[in-house]
Amino acid sequence: MSEVIDTSVATDPPNQFSLLRQRRFAPFFWTQFLGAGNDNLFKFAFTVLVTYQLQVAWLPPALAGLVIGALFILPFVLFSATSGQLADKLEKTRIIRLVKNLEIAIMLAAALGFMTQNVALLLGCVALMGLHSTLFGPVKFAYLPQHLNEREITGGNGMVEMGTFVAILLGNLAGGLLIALPGVGATWVAVGCVGTALLGRWVAQQVPLSPATDPGLQINWNPFSETWRNLKLARQNIVVFRSLLGISWMWFFGAVFLANFPVFAKEVLHGDEHVASLLLVVFSVGIGVGSLLCEMLSRRHVEIGLVPAGAIGMSVFAVDLYLASCNLPPAAVMSVSQFMAQPAHWRVMADLALLALSAGLYSVPMYALIQLRSQPSHRARIIAANNILNALFMIVSSVCAGALLSAGATVPEVFLATALLNAVVGIYIFLLVPEYLLRFVAFLLSRLMYRFTVQGERNIPLSGAAVIVCNHVSYVDALLLMAASPRPICFLMDHRIFAVPVLGGLFRLAKAIPVAPQAENPAAYAAAFEAADAVLADGDLLCIFPEGGITRDGTLQPFKAGVMKILQRRPVPVVPVALHKLWGSTFSRSEGGRAMVRPLRRGLFSAVGLSAGSALAPAEVTPEGLHARVQALLQAR
Repeated sequence: MSEVIDTSVATDPPNQFSLLRQRRFAPFFWTQFLGAGNDNLFKFAFTVLVTYQLQVAWLPPALAGLVIGALFILPFVLFSATSGQLADKLEKTRIIRLVKNLEIAIMLAAALGFMTQNVALLLGCVALMGLHSTLFGPVKFAYLPQHLNEREITGGNGMVEMGTFVAILLGNLAGGLLIALPGVGATWVAVGCVGTALLGRWVAQQVPLSPATDPGLQINWNPFSETWRNLKLARQNIVVFRSLLGISWMWFFGAVFLANFPVFAKEVLHGDEHVASLLLVVFSVGIGVGSLLCEMLSRRHVEIGLVPAGAIGMSVFAVDLYLASCNLPPAAVMSVSQFMAQPAHWRVMADLALLALSAGLYSVPMYALIQLRSQPSHRARIIAANNILNALFMIVSSVCAGALLSAGATVPEVFLATALLNAVVGIYIFLLVPEYLLRFVAFLLSRLMYRFTVQGERNIPLSGAAVIVCNHVSYVDALLLMAASPRPICFLMDHRIFAVPVLGGLFRLAKAIPVAPQAENPAAYAAAFEAADAVLADGDLLCIFPEGGITRDGTLQPFKAGVMKILQRRPVPVVPVALHKLWGSTFSRSEGGRAMVRPLRRGLFSAVGLSAGSALAPAEVTPEGLHARVQALLQAR
């Protein structure tokens, strides 16, 4: 079944915040916001209750947080596979409303548990709220691609990620404040939980319909075999599967810090419980800011070049957090005001905020990539597999951190070990999936070295096979094309460019296709066109530079007939593209036919651009016609 995109607006909204004024997004956003807030209001109030106010012999305070966390995560491991199938088979809004009905029932039971101080009942409600979140998770991430287009999906994910962490923060704060009210704390927590659930159900009624993507699916109720099948589905697209692992690693990384905030605040920073809450606030705000920045930095596309930037920031600021906290002198227990009066502590908070911001930059593009590149018919099941992996990685994270602490490591040393391991994992992932690294290089080139503008970007197709033809001005043309395209591009390139230091290595990493002149190497020439046809057969984008080489005088050279050879075998649309203002830059042959003679010849932030024209049907294509189209694009700027 084809995807349903809400086209109630004529144009894309100006920014991600304007989505909050649209029915296709706002009710969904507030539904998930209230659900996440209620989860954490309930869990944190319960944790405080059994830690400070009740004495339960079979649940000592030291184990209360661990037991509550484990019970909440357990349903993700057991039922995510089933919830993913339901989200693909059924209309998603129906599931959302059923989940909110379940939340009301659970919160009524929890209210009774708080009023009677029945710990066993409250523990049962924790497990049921974990089930509630398990059912909602696949729907949450499968809903967005049905209602947001490619230019909106990064901003929408950023808003959801920001909203989730703000809701977690507000829920924890509300739970802690309400349960601490003398004599009436449990009553107010009960009222808060039930009231939030009712409000969430009312908002859920406004969520627009989201038709099933695989209504004929036969449900496999065996969670273990279905989990394995979901992972196999994800592995069909290696970029998607390794992105799932990348997101799960982020949860491993974040869980180490979140779980250790209380002991870090008490034993390392010498702060009271309010200082621990302050660290949570700083971390949540950092995640939110990083998530919101993704849309601006990505120019409203799914820009996975942000992922390596986020991974680098996570390691750098986690290492500096270790350096900032490992030698703090002993002190009496400090309040928040006393803590903030110490200059050394500002460095700790800055590191924590920037670390969290980097995690936001890391996770949002990965989620968006998974949503866009997963098959719509089983997207929710892939998200469910991701939820299982997330839960398992968080469990392993707790075990590893606990083992290090038990072996005598300090909390800052655990943070340092996690930072170094993150660097190793990041390098491994980016070498396994070079697209992340290549997009990162293209991102840096188009944002830092050049002021890169793109016109006609909607003419670059979001799906299906197509050939892009472009003028060839410099050695970095391919990288700028990567930066402009929302999809990966395979390049057919002059074999001599692969001998250029550094750039040649990048193009090999990108699996560009080297082509030699037919007279020089007939076998290599034929193999190149075989490889190009295979790219188009897979429904991907292929780019060729039909001039046959980089211009030596800055003018557009005649186009060769290679594009016609490609179209004879595989008739696909052809998109003419022109690069502007690159002649005279460091990477052009403007120095007597040589390039890179004078680094930064035109300085940083030089203005360059790209224009994409409308696609031509294969029957309309001739080398002369394409030449005229590209020339017209050059003259239009």
